[in-house]
Amino acid sequence: MKVILKENIETLGHIGDIVKVAPGYARNYLLPKGLAIEATEKNAKSLDHALRQMAYKKNKALESARSLAAKLEALAIDLPHQAGEEGKLFGSVTNMEIAAFLKDNGFEIDRKTIALAEPIKQLGEYSVPVKVHPEVTATLKVSVKAA
Repeated sequence: MKVILKENIETLGHIGDIVKVAPGYARNYLLPKGLAIEATEKNAKSLDHALRQMAYKKNKALESARSLAAKLEALAIDLPHQAGEEGKLFGSVTNMEIAAFLKDNGFEIDRKTIALAEPIKQLGEYSVPVKVHPEVTATLKVSVKAA
């Protein structure tokens, strides 16, 4: 029996593949669990249409993520902090503070996407990566200055 996979199945294939399986396997496992649909011409066309729509949405999201990354990289972040001798900060600059600065400037960026390895504890300029999209990473220029 031929079926079209709706999910990635390690032993069979990937989404959209047309595979031949035993009728009992298809009837008792794949079809009831929604992992596959019967391979008819109508189902093949509807799956093809759904895959095209998903690709279009993915390209649109990727394009908007790239434009957001370009805007973020053009932004200069200046954070004034109190510092002691030798440029050591009282406290530290965290991803929450950077996210708050971005929100004040009109960017809705989740703090979890700001990949700050460890909090900034010294005055100076830093490059901070922000994962805007799984395929797009922007680099922020953060400048920590004495207040």
